[in-house]
Amino acid sequence: MSREHGGADHLKDETARAARQAADQVYRTILDRAPEHDIDPTLDRVRDVLELLGDPQRAFRTVHLTGTNGKTSTARMVERLLREHGLRTGRFTSPHLTRVNERISIDGEPISDERFVEVWQDVAPYVRMVDERHLAQGGERLSFFEVFTVMAYAAFADAPVEVAVVEVGLGGRWDATNLVDAEVAVITPVAMDHERYLGDTLVEIASEKSGIVKDGATLVLAQQTDDVEGVVLAAAAERGARVVREDVDISVVDRQVAVGGQLVALRGLGGVYTDVFLPLYGEYQAHNALLALVATEALLTGGAALDGSVVEAAFADVTSPGRLEVVRSSPTVLVDAAHNPAGAEALADAVAEAFDFTRLVGVVGVMADKDPEGILAALEPLLAEVVVTQASTSRALDADDLAEIAIDVFGEDRVHVAARLPDAIDLAVQRAESEVEHGAGVLVTGSVLLVAEVRVLLGRA
Repeated sequence: MSREHGGADHLKDETARAARQAADQVYRTILDRAPEHDIDPTLDRVRDVLELLGDPQRAFRTVHLTGTNGKTSTARMVERLLREHGLRTGRFTSPHLTRVNERISIDGEPISDERFVEVWQDVAPYVRMVDERHLAQGGERLSFFEVFTVMAYAAFADAPVEVAVVEVGLGGRWDATNLVDAEVAVITPVAMDHERYLGDTLVEIASEKSGIVKDGATLVLAQQTDDVEGVVLAAAAERGARVVREDVDISVVDRQVAVGGQLVALRGLGGVYTDVFLPLYGEYQAHNALLALVATEALLTGGAALDGSVVEAAFADVTSPGRLEVVRSSPTVLVDAAHNPAGAEALADAVAEAFDFTRLVGVVGVMADKDPEGILAALEPLLAEVVVTQASTSRALDADDLAEIAIDVFGEDRVHVAARLPDAIDLAVQRAESEVEHGAGVLVTGSVLLVAEVRVLLGRA
């Protein structure tokens, strides 16, 4: 290598390092605000900032997604389908797995550290102005998630993108994202989660989530319980929305397990798409793919068929990091971000269907505001043993407290405790391989933050 070439590489590395440090500093600044899981039911702060910015959320078309499980995977599929059709796309999802830039993607790629800092610098004066106004009135500053929503909409408008695929942070009606006038809304399966903020019953939660449906929009609705469906249909009727229901208007016609994923046949609005390869595991991902396909049909053609070859190419290239993802072999280590009982049940079914483990040991850590007993009970039939641990956040349930719950579910002989995640992984590998020579595996699940840390630990980030 020439001295000139080496010097250029060194300068490039230094520039990248400086940009990363600057982005990290911005992230720390925003983290000082109210956390994203602590919501204040008002859209006023975000609306005020967006108005000062010229309402960037009106500069692009939008697909808006809510639900309890499957939002991120479905959002990623919608975005990939739109991009395969030649559209410039934005995608806003949460939380992130490795770096915060992942939340704001343009054309399928997270915005760069440099762009992240630039967007913050663009919106920061207006955020401060609104902060001061609301504090003077006895209110609150914008929260962490509200700031990120503003940044996403500003970045999308500036790019500019043609279509944004936006996942709610929590709920729907009062979610910071809910200032877009989305032509298409998607509601994935609704289950119990975030009861502190959304309500203690499925009906209350469904009422909050149906708040993303706008006047005259198309709503793509996953299969729901009767009570949930009734609430959502009533809300959609009130807003004059067109409703497309799974297993009524659209359906997963067929699915077969395949190497590296599954082959699916999907009945959308425009007809049946057959022999579509989806490189993701689990029946629920086939249903997510259906919702994504129909949302794209509704947006692009009003319901007419899409080009089958374009659909096949898009789905074949779909990824969903941290969702039943293989992050290591010998033994196989899987990670999945299931963080509520419904998600854990779907995970258990998917693992049993797609993998042939002789012995599977779990590594489980959950947040303190979740349902650890429900999560563990859903996983118990699948796991030979479980190692309980905790993510490195104050929100995590203490490993010893989780162990007490795990013992009630699994029995004392099948429960181990390792508060440090590296120790938990090592112990799980040892326990998985202790009684079999082949077919041992480890499953890490219980929270998105835990999965994120494991991906970093095992070099997948």
